[in-house]
Amino acid sequence: MSKIPGTKSRSRSVSVTSHADTPFPSSSGGRKMAPTHVLRCCQRGLAWIPVIFIALVVCWSYYAYVVELCIFTIPSIGEKIIYLIFFHLFFIMFVWSYWKTIFTKPANPSKEFCLPKAEKERYEKEERPESQQEILWRAATSLPLYTRTGAGAIRYCDRCQVIKPDRCHHCSACDMCVLKMDHHCPWVNNCVGFSNYKFFILFLAYSLVYCLFIAATVLQYFIKFWTNELPDTQAKFHVLFLFFVAAMFCISILSLFSYHLWLVGKNRSTIEAFRAPVFRTGSDKNGFSLGFRKNIVQVFGDQKKYWLVPLFTSQGDGLTFPTRLVSADSEQAAVTLHPAPNKSAADIPVSPLSDSQNRLLSNDQHANNFEDHLANNTLKSAESETITISMESES
Repeated sequence: MSKIPGTKSRSRSVSVTSHADTPFPSSSGGRKMAPTHVLRCCQRGLAWIPVIFIALVVCWSYYAYVVELCIFTIPSIGEKIIYLIFFHLFFIMFVWSYWKTIFTKPANPSKEFCLPKAEKERYEKEERPESQQEILWRAATSLPLYTRTGAGAIRYCDRCQVIKPDRCHHCSACDMCVLKMDHHCPWVNNCVGFSNYKFFILFLAYSLVYCLFIAATVLQYFIKFWTNELPDTQAKFHVLFLFFVAAMFCISILSLFSYHLWLVGKNRSTIEAFRAPVFRTGSDKNGFSLGFRKNIVQVFGDQKKYWLVPLFTSQGDGLTFPTRLVSADSEQAAVTLHPAPNKSAADIPVSPLSDSQNRLLSNDQHANNFEDHLANNTLKSAESETITISMESES
């Protein structure tokens, strides 16, 4: 039987590198503060090593292709011009999307998800988890929240001291809560989430095209150098190595790009693919899926002319997301939600959809309204209560 939402909701830290929050530095003395600060600075510096490595490989590939291949190896002027035009087109789009992925700051929860000062002080002083949950339930009455913890409690981050919006998770590497967090990527030294997920997809797409173009155009000269049809020059090493590097990166990027295209089509993040979000009626891995076309539009926007351009066009605000109706499955173990002790039905909100949600679903979806049913205000061992929420569903 699942736990009641009277237990304390702990921060769920999610990142590629770690799933545990970094503790606050001790305030008992400056001797512990200084080493922690220095260690944190060292970690931030070392985190740029993968990005620097990629930048060096890209710079070398530019020199090897433009100078050693096009200028010193290819004899045809027309072939040189065509190769250089397409190469620079793909190179610019690749660097542009990579830059946007790295330097776009992850979006964080707004101030409305922070506890008021008085409630925060009460929460910190309160030792009973049940009482802490009551404080969170009261604070969440005006917030558009559909998801809960696995135990049915309000999702609260003790590290950032905010109520987590739907699809928001804490990243221990960035030490912040990130809206619609997908994962922390060491190759961009940044969290991939709502603010830069489109840039990340385009980065994978253009890096794949960049590597494919290099491998395809270098192949004939790779064979000629390999079979000694061309004289041994300095360009031989660059051309041979350029083909191997491009082919290697192409294979690795293709698998990652295909996986994220599948996630976009399903409207899931990497975190949600491994751990289904829990709604008031239970967990549902397809809870945010609106259909293939609308799932694509949520990430890339409704103007197709901007889909391939690294400009932010994703729909919504990252705080609320349209959801389909989460239906109960009798054969699937559902998380049963109980109201906190001494909590009336009026204290458990059914939040309205935001403007961005209505704009997405207004064309071919209808609102399905259900009333909340609460049998008693006290918990009984032989009784359970299921709260049904009003959500948007596809017609």
